[in-house]
Amino acid sequence: MSDFDSSTPLSDRVLTVRVEPAGYVRLSWDRNLRITGEMARGAMALVDATNAGRERPLLVDMAGTAALTRDARMTFSRRCSASRIALLGSSPVDRVIANFALGVSGVPVPTKFFTSESLAVAWLTDGDVGT
Repeated sequence: MSDFDSSTPLSDRVLTVRVEPAGYVRLSWDRNLRITGEMARGAMALVDATNAGRERPLLVDMAGTAALTRDARMTFSRRCSASRIALLGSSPVDRVIANFALGVSGVPVPTKFFTSESLAVAWLTDGDVGT
């Protein structure tokens, strides 16, 4: 698992955040991470800074995430500048992590898990596509 070193900016370590041409924000976590509350708070702050006062849909590429701590799950249950959230994974383990996080903590905006990026993007941009 990757270690978290608080002396290095979060964006230089474990994730990237960018606005895609279709207008949604993409947050991509590095693989094999145990996401802590501190990491989750940093990620949410980066998304909010990227959105600069406006709400946008958010695609979270969580493929290969090792685990979410309880603090991270609680942090992700708070409102940020995402108008809806698509969680993108690639394995049954990713689905279990996402379902556990969604079921235990709840989410403040519509949120769905996908294994298909095209379906996730369609749901984010159109809102009418199922999983």
